[in-house]
Amino acid sequence: MAWFKKRRGADDTDAGPKISEGLWLKCPVCRETIFRKEFERNGKICPKCEYHFPITVDERIGLLLDAESFTEWEKDLQPKDILGFKDTQPYTDRLKRSQDKTGRADAIVIGEGRINGHHINLSVFDFSFMGGSMGTVVGEKVLITAEASRETRTPLIIISTSGGARMQEGMFSLMQMAKTAAAIGRLSDTGVPFISVLTDPTFGGVTASFAMLGDIIIAEPKALIGFAGPRVIEQTIKQRLPKGFQRAEFLLEHGMIDMIVPRRDMKATLTTLLAFF
Repeated sequence: MAWFKKRRGADDTDAGPKISEGLWLKCPVCRETIFRKEFERNGKICPKCEYHFPITVDERIGLLLDAESFTEWEKDLQPKDILGFKDTQPYTDRLKRSQDKTGRADAIVIGEGRINGHHINLSVFDFSFMGGSMGTVVGEKVLITAEASRETRTPLIIISTSGGARMQEGMFSLMQMAKTAAAIGRLSDTGVPFISVLTDPTFGGVTASFAMLGDIIIAEPKALIGFAGPRVIEQTIKQRLPKGFQRAEFLLEHGMIDMIVPRRDMKATLTTLLAFF
């Protein structure tokens, strides 16, 4: 399950990188100081090392889809506090705070649109909503898009960024792993393409289920991708991990993903893949 703590270093995956306020910010990968205006002009990409900072759901949709082609589905599907969960504060309070901050009911947006004329179904995670954690609503929305793609034979694209399963929903959140993987399996059986795009960070139950089941798996440069964080692994196996472990480049080298695509080239790459399929 996903536990989130203060980020301590470039390879600490307990939380996503934060973009600080002010004229300058520091890249969490190369640790270089970046002039904010240069950073914004570069599409929120570090000009020193090409690390891709997180972007909002709306920015992602704007970059990938044809103008005004996106139609959102199930916008008002609401999560429930099934367990009456409370840690330092009630789950209902956490939900309310995230909903007020993001203007969304939960950590994913789904719908349909077009990429250079190609009709697709799309799911986009929102890391700013409780770390993009997967609870029952996220699982249900992934299921909805996968089933819609299967029924209409429409390609499915999922843009993932998540800390994993949502601890506040306990076993119900873990059940979403099997539920979403089964939905992708049924989609695969019909021969409809599923393209999985992994952004920084993608971890936990999302990685361990549908995110790594794509017919094509794409990652943004230097994205952290895995199940458990590097510090947890090192403490378990009592060994130092290789440099760059769990970065997209390491995964590509070891055959875990198919390609690394910079954000500025993502739409063109997806267009080529959709045309091929």
